[in-house]
Amino acid sequence: MNGSRAHSTAQIGVRTRAAAAMPITVNGARWRSHEKRVPGNMRRLYARVNGNRFTSRKLVSRGYNSRMNFYTRKGDDGTTGLLGEGRVLKTHPRIEALGALDESTATLGLARAQARDPRSQRLLLEAQRDLYRLMAEAAATPETADRFRFDAARVDWVEAQIDALTATVTMPHEFIIPGDSPASASLSMARAVVRRAERRVVELLEAGELSNPELVRYLNRLSSLCFVLELVENAAAGKGTTLAKA
Repeated sequence: MNGSRAHSTAQIGVRTRAAAAMPITVNGARWRSHEKRVPGNMRRLYARVNGNRFTSRKLVSRGYNSRMNFYTRKGDDGTTGLLGEGRVLKTHPRIEALGALDESTATLGLARAQARDPRSQRLLLEAQRDLYRLMAEAAATPETADRFRFDAARVDWVEAQIDALTATVTMPHEFIIPGDSPASASLSMARAVVRRAERRVVELLEAGELSNPELVRYLNRLSSLCFVLELVENAAAGKGTTLAKA
């Protein structure tokens, strides 16, 4: 198979017309890879991956590689898009805030991967999904912001989780030093990154770029949740919490 027209579609096991006409089974239905007709379930998959720009017939007949591209070249001029019309420089304060929120999600994921207490794993995953929704509003233009409004009830949810966890751990009365267990160290890092994201969102509110104060409230409470989970993870690892003063 040559590399110019016939590319392997590795994720769903489909080959283009230039490939050998081997039978393929998709959800129990058998068809041949050289056929132009693609089952409806695969057509829907193609549409999701490619933004409805190609039909399944075009994908097969053109030898189109349905693997998603991980680059668009649109940002090569130093700009990026928002959820709405227009583009801004990647140095724009809004993009800086979105980057800090993205880093927050990543550090929460690192902590979740290392967590021993099942409560930590569950709560961190929920928090990551909350940040996904929060980022949507932070990325929305004024014309589209209402469609992505972050739910204020999520602030109440975080506060309830903090209260429940606080009753199960010994709260230190002094500053602590991170690093008593892998998960608690990651949670301390996540707390610091979330705090930075909070500061960036505050800047956007002050500049009139955002209007929903619930974004700041949620991030503030999330950093507190990370601190309490740090104590939870030290306990789960059988470790004490080191105080800053010797």
